[in-house]
Amino acid sequence: MNIDPIHPEFGARISGVDLSQPLDDARFAQIDEAINRYSILLFEDQHMNDAAHLEFTRRFGQLEEEHVSYYSRGEVTYIGRVGNIDDDGNKVSARQIKASTGNEMWHSDSSFREIPAMYSMLCAYEVPDVAGETEFASARAAYQRLDQTTQRQIEDMVGIHDYIFSRTKVGEDAVTENQRTYMHPVRQRLVRQNPVTGERNIFVGSHVKEIEGIPPEQARPLIKRLIAEVTRPESVYRHRWRVGDFMIWDNRCILHRGCGYDADKYRRRMHQTRVRGCCPSIAESVN
Repeated sequence: MNIDPIHPEFGARISGVDLSQPLDDARFAQIDEAINRYSILLFEDQHMNDAAHLEFTRRFGQLEEEHVSYYSRGEVTYIGRVGNIDDDGNKVSARQIKASTGNEMWHSDSSFREIPAMYSMLCAYEVPDVAGETEFASARAAYQRLDQTTQRQIEDMVGIHDYIFSRTKVGEDAVTENQRTYMHPVRQRLVRQNPVTGERNIFVGSHVKEIEGIPPEQARPLIKRLIAEVTRPESVYRHRWRVGDFMIWDNRCILHRGCGYDADKYRRRMHQTRVRGCCPSIAESVN
């Protein structure tokens, strides 16, 4: 197994591994160590299917149910469809495309859940000829860049993450009535710590509506400043997808966003799984 960094601050390309085949414990341990160190792992030229995708995901922990179908229709599925193609190979409705444009804001997957996602795993089956990239940035590297005064200021702060708040930025009809009923704001630490490496990171993104105990006129500028620090241009890795790409990223310390593409002209079909975190971030101790 070969590991080659893809950005000065985070991320690595892994070669010499076939994820469609069962991995022995030693090989999996190498991958597990690498994701904690690099935060993003890219595996190219993979020949995956949903069964292999799910089997690999389970090695890291409990599967997280896909949130759109779960909160909208009460359906439990562990494979999320990313793009504009449904299960039958047809393009999805304009409304579904509109809702997905919320993913073009910087975010951490499932930070709006009491137990946020640990890892996301995305496999590319069909990609546009033009655009449709995904951008990533490290909130771990950003924390290290903060001055000590700001680090101390945010140490014990709690952010309020709200899916309805973030998604209605793209339109009031971007969320369903069931989502409005069942998806409530949750509390998450503003600073998290990797339990393996001990490294700290900021935990922010588009789902953060406010900071507990701070007036909105003070909280919003701080939230925007922290997101801007994470996503400064020189710290962003922009990934141009190819068929067969399989990407894992650590939602605890990575922000990402999708880039737009012409959904009328091109097909985009990607399958995603997520690994549930071990506990609410609010219960974590930062030493």
